[in-house]
Amino acid sequence: MALRARALYDFRSENPGEISLREHEVLSLCSEQDIEGWLEGVNSRGDRGLFPASYVQVLRAPAAEPPPARYANVPAGGFDPLPPPAAFKPAAPEPFAPPAAGCPFPPAPYGGSYQPSQGSDDDWDDDWDDSSTVADEPGALGSSYPDYEAAGGGAASGRYRLSTRSELSLGSRGGGGHLPGHPHPPGGSAAKSSATVSRNLNRFSTFVKSGGEAFVLGEASGFVKDGDKLCVVLGPRGPEWQENPYPFQCSIEDPTKQTKFKGMKSYIAYKLVPSHTGQQVHRRYKHFDWLYGRLAEKFPVISVPHLPEKQATGRFEEDFISKRRKGLAWWMDHMCSHPVLAQCDAFQHFLTCPSTDEKAWKQGKRKAEKDEMVGANFFLTISVPAGPGAGLDLQEVESQVDGFKAFTKKMDESALQLNHTANEFARKQVTGFKKEYQKVGHSFKCLSQAFELDQQAFSAGLNQAIAFTGEAYDAIGDLFADQPRQDLDPVMDLLALYQGHLANFPDIIHVQKGALTKVKESKRHVEEGKMELQKAEGIQERCNIISFATLAEINHFHKIRVRDFKSQMQHFLQQQILFFQKVTQKLEEALHKYDSV
Repeated sequence: MALRARALYDFRSENPGEISLREHEVLSLCSEQDIEGWLEGVNSRGDRGLFPASYVQVLRAPAAEPPPARYANVPAGGFDPLPPPAAFKPAAPEPFAPPAAGCPFPPAPYGGSYQPSQGSDDDWDDDWDDSSTVADEPGALGSSYPDYEAAGGGAASGRYRLSTRSELSLGSRGGGGHLPGHPHPPGGSAAKSSATVSRNLNRFSTFVKSGGEAFVLGEASGFVKDGDKLCVVLGPRGPEWQENPYPFQCSIEDPTKQTKFKGMKSYIAYKLVPSHTGQQVHRRYKHFDWLYGRLAEKFPVISVPHLPEKQATGRFEEDFISKRRKGLAWWMDHMCSHPVLAQCDAFQHFLTCPSTDEKAWKQGKRKAEKDEMVGANFFLTISVPAGPGAGLDLQEVESQVDGFKAFTKKMDESALQLNHTANEFARKQVTGFKKEYQKVGHSFKCLSQAFELDQQAFSAGLNQAIAFTGEAYDAIGDLFADQPRQDLDPVMDLLALYQGHLANFPDIIHVQKGALTKVKESKRHVEEGKMELQKAEGIQERCNIISFATLAEINHFHKIRVRDFKSQMQHFLQQQILFFQKVTQKLEEALHKYDSV
């Protein structure tokens, strides 16, 4: 029978790949072996993932036995134990990966580590979601073109059968270096082809979850359509994504509160107007959330910009709606600017499907969720420069990636510091500076009121001028309070977007580093005479594909970073100049009041 465990305490999941537990809940385990203090299993609600091993008790008896008391595992005469304190909670693992062989539950689609948040903000509606998943569809995990080869399909049909499996890699599974039934080459040795590059034992590694390991080791195979090809070209700065031949932009405007179910449910809808269609569509945050999940799953070596954070309360407040719209506008700009993301079918469906056509939306949604070019197959879609001089020096690639890693670390630290400084300065302007200037203004007004007690006609002009000076300082205080919305807030919005990008790159770099490790291992096997050169060259060729894509993404990041920060700093300084011009104008107006005294 399947291994089972009972939850001793409540546990609330905090990271992707974890599942929540309820006290006394019975879970099914995929394995009794814990991984750094975490177990893998399925809870009573059908959610599969990780949970702390210390929070459950493995059941040795049949599950039909009555549930034990909460502290049944405490020795007689013992104490009432408290749940393990949060300070001792094991470090959160990377997002959940498909279970190992032997797990009694069907695996999720490969690479499906992203779990869209389902909080109270813009919850999914029953009538919007279809209950079927990729795993539920008949034959969804198999090839979409089962009779392709038999029918003689080829380039004419726009689909290409690509595989990283060579005769050597296939034959090695049969114990030899070639296909079964074929003789060994003259002078070859069975021992030479018996060595294989070791697999990563950490199934939660990004390199494994992304499909990078399976691709590099030659285990990817699938059909690639013309529309799925992602081209990397050599530009003046090195590898670059091929530019979108039909660039476009998309505005996000007029967030409006709408209702459904006769007013029982409210939500905010945003009007999107893509420039290449000119047709407006309305999308809710849940649509953005769904799209982000699909793209983060599909593109393991592309930095998909993070969405503005969800919020459970105050969702309909004007300030929050305005701030979210600005965050979504930045997100949309980065999506449209990326040569790969902008042309993705799921993104185009998101931009162009009519808001009122639920059937068309669901069809496009299912198509995106059944996309086979994810995981290891995604890397089959990448086309890189070929021919003499087009290869990459792996040592140089490693040096560039290490340099970028150091850059992102420093940029992240600096962005955090600037964000903290800007936030503190904005707070001082809104509260402290406004209060201080208005205090000065009040003092001038008090002086003016004192002078008015003199009742001398020749002093009336002075009294009025001093009173006006007090009003000027009041107005300057208001200017200080309003100014952060004009200059500092946009800077912090940009920093938030880039902090999301910076959080993506450790995983992207990890995929490239993992591929490079496999190359080094294969070269060592060749030097030791344990692996044939052809097989090692295949591993290096596939590592080159990942390296080309990684460097292309790094170059794109630097390109948009320079564009965005140049534009934002220009805007910041322009707004600062306008602000101080307004302050100067107020002071000059006050000064001129004394000319006629």
